[in-house]
Amino acid sequence: MATAVRRAVLTLPAASVGPENPLPPLLPLDEAHTVDQDTLRTLPPRMARQARHAPLRSPLPARILDGYGRQRTPARLDALVIENDRLRATVLPSLGGRVHSLVHKETGRRLIYRNPVFQPASFALNGAWFSGGIEWNIGATGHSALSCLPVHAAVATAPDGGPMLRLWEWERLRDVPFQVDLWLPEDADFLYAGVRIRNPHDGPVPVYWWSNTAVEQAPGTRVLVPAEEAWHYGYERSLRRVPVPRRPLDGTYAADWFYDVPDGERKWIAAVGADGRGLVQTSTDGLPGRKLFAWGAGPGGRRWQEWLTEPGTPGYAEIQAGLARTQLEHVPLEGGGEFSWLEAYGPLDTDPAAVHGTDPRAACAEAAARLEEALPRTAVEAAYTAWLPYADVEPVERLATGSGWGALEVARGAFKLPGTPFGPELIGPPQEPWAALLAAGALPAPEPGAAPYPSLVARHWRDMLETAPADAHTEYHLGVAQWHAGDMAQAVRSWERGLACAVSGSRWPLLRCLAVADRHGGHQRRAAERYAAAVGDAAAPEPALVREAVAALLAAGQPAPARTALERLPADVRESGAFRLAEAELLLAEGRRPAAREILDAGFEVADLREGAEALGELWERVTGEPLPAAYDFRMRPATN
Repeated sequence: MATAVRRAVLTLPAASVGPENPLPPLLPLDEAHTVDQDTLRTLPPRMARQARHAPLRSPLPARILDGYGRQRTPARLDALVIENDRLRATVLPSLGGRVHSLVHKETGRRLIYRNPVFQPASFALNGAWFSGGIEWNIGATGHSALSCLPVHAAVATAPDGGPMLRLWEWERLRDVPFQVDLWLPEDADFLYAGVRIRNPHDGPVPVYWWSNTAVEQAPGTRVLVPAEEAWHYGYERSLRRVPVPRRPLDGTYAADWFYDVPDGERKWIAAVGADGRGLVQTSTDGLPGRKLFAWGAGPGGRRWQEWLTEPGTPGYAEIQAGLARTQLEHVPLEGGGEFSWLEAYGPLDTDPAAVHGTDPRAACAEAAARLEEALPRTAVEAAYTAWLPYADVEPVERLATGSGWGALEVARGAFKLPGTPFGPELIGPPQEPWAALLAAGALPAPEPGAAPYPSLVARHWRDMLETAPADAHTEYHLGVAQWHAGDMAQAVRSWERGLACAVSGSRWPLLRCLAVADRHGGHQRRAAERYAAAVGDAAAPEPALVREAVAALLAAGQPAPARTALERLPADVRESGAFRLAEAELLLAEGRRPAAREILDAGFEVADLREGAEALGELWERVTGEPLPAAYDFRMRPATN
């Protein structure tokens, strides 16, 4: 058959992503991938420089997605399929453009790990993320804020004249557009992905990209990369250069292996099973980094894998390719510039005796030779050269619609972005207040008592807010933008000015921002007072606000007002896992240890438990002092004394 792109529907047991958290994320969610200054001083100069470059202060202007649960029901997901005689790729445009499955049709082999369920978990920069497939991670260290959000999709013309599936969106954390062009030349065994990131601004922006492929981790699976050394990152937050072990998948705890692929060497990474067959990913040299992530064979890693899918399904590992050597780094992209490269994904068939032998060089040589036979390096470079002119060709048929944020930015900056249309018709309700500020110089206020709409924080929007007529709502958004820019003192002044003119029932967003600033500055008692006032001001307290308030009040040693705040929530909300955890913490603070133990023994699940979080284990230790049960064991690193 000739290459075709078509619509499809995928039915999966799925948990709803739920509503956005209305509180602006002034601080980053706990990001496990950080190192201290002493470690940075041991790194090669370029790696250290890029690791220090523009770390993310917060997920702003994105909002946190934490409204999901653990209950799954059958759901119909819109999908897009691109296939030829040899391969079939299924893409989910409503979930970040994730390639959900890649099937080699002749043999029926599933080349990537296909999650049989859709279960969000708190791994993305803004919360909700799910495992499996091929994901496109852009923005900053971590999983993309677009992981569970829609992107634009359309049919475009491929270099061979056939159809090509184009995915594109505006990445809001770094304020840049990107695109991924997927195509299958007729009779090809490899899916091509042409990727481009553009900087339409005058000044440089920090860029991060890692293409992340989940592969089934059956017994005997081996990951091969043309490297003899790697940077090992463990969740105790250490980074060190080590020889590549023969079986990195067999470790006890979760770990990252950032491979040191020599300059000039072909860029590829493969996962092969005991039979020598598997998946290989290769690219042009514009995507030089290669990485393996393994969950580890310990109880914490096994628990996380169950958490992300369902019991009885195979485990998986992740093989990745990125713009830098490690995921701690951000690469500057000059104003008006772009990064682009080509990736290819396809089956790899090797001699199992060679790739599973004791000689790592011989194993890599066998995989490299079979890759060169299946897809020569020159063919990948030629395909990249052929694709580049088509990256600017306008799509011919829209298949899915993403957000209107790119349309708003294009309207503001009058950017010309051929190939990725962000037309004014895409501006919707979330963007309309900001379009009004752009057109009239004033920011409309929300309905009385309603939560503020999402903030924008880029410098050009901050400048407009500074000259707009001042009212409580404008001062609130101005403070959020100033905080994001690092001007925390001025942000506090803006929020205080807003609070002075805010009416009852609309004061709580400003009080909450001031409370976050207090807590960040070490003023725990004042933070607690402001959180308590914010909960009291809200006509119907937002659960996210109460959750923050209870934590702040307990940190300040004030269990009584924490109890008052918690009991303002409806009973059914308090039965969710996050608030069962808060209740147990509160009972312990009240000196009611047996009651806290009863909650733990009854069991609960915190749906948005953060990657690397140890709150459950720490609470269990404080309440019981007993060995941690498997249901609460999410440890990704060895215990520390």
